[in-house]
Amino acid sequence: MGERTTDTAARGDRMDPATEAFVAHRSLLFTVAYEMLGSAADAEDVLQETWLRWADVDHDAVRDQRAYLVRITTRQALMRLRTLRRRKESYVGPWLPEPLLTAPDVADDVELADSVSMAMLLVLETLMPTERAVFVLREVFGLDYDEIAQAVDKRPAAVRQIAHRARAHVAARRPRDVVSPAETRAALEAFQKAVETGDLQNLLDILAPDAVLLTDGGGVVQAALAPIVGADQVAGVLGKITGVLSVEPAQVNGHPALILRLDGELHTVMAVHIEDGLISGFYAVRNPEKLSRMEGETALHR
Repeated sequence: MGERTTDTAARGDRMDPATEAFVAHRSLLFTVAYEMLGSAADAEDVLQETWLRWADVDHDAVRDQRAYLVRITTRQALMRLRTLRRRKESYVGPWLPEPLLTAPDVADDVELADSVSMAMLLVLETLMPTERAVFVLREVFGLDYDEIAQAVDKRPAAVRQIAHRARAHVAARRPRDVVSPAETRAALEAFQKAVETGDLQNLLDILAPDAVLLTDGGGVVQAALAPIVGADQVAGVLGKITGVLSVEPAQVNGHPALILRLDGELHTVMAVHIEDGLISGFYAVRNPEKLSRMEGETALHR
């Protein structure tokens, strides 16, 4: 993640107290914004707005800097989320979250890794904006209801009701199986081998019968405009990349994933969902706007 929000705020080797507080909580603020928006680029914009507002605050009057910064970030993310929802209504083809490189310490935190996974972020997309904010702040970061109430401008009693409703909504839709990173890596290694050798039978062997492939090209590059459903259909589409693209492992959104390159250039980021040792979901991000930050960015840390 870049540090553009604080590049000019410090003077010399020493940061002023406002900048120091912002930098200390920046990773938390970015993760809150990213989980609310599913977009690292938009999360960075939210942090820019957060910094501008934080810089104008009377910091001596702030009793809890972390809570105050989370409140600003949440409100800015909510405003942007409502705009993004309208934009997604005209999005071409399936919409997938912007893939985010994550450091190994994120994978070690099982709850955080689950919350930023592609599958979970797609579940969060089905929540209303305020529900999503309350769920993220309560279930992922463990904020108390009074703190969340200030962030979303609701009464604590209302926040409790929203949290209960959002929790039930997510529980009914979230991936049920807890899959270890080792299981995911094994499935990806088998997939990589099948792609590199062109052995479609090996590819079929690791696909769940009802496997689904979602491809996000954003109307900019070639991608399926609807989900590809069924092992044979998914294998048929993926078989077209055998021998054409190079494949390398990566840690994306808290889980093992693959980066596909064409002539050395980033082509696709592929995340997967595993059930019973088989790949049941492929999330292939091809939209260049969502890939432009991948190679130059520092990985998200816990």
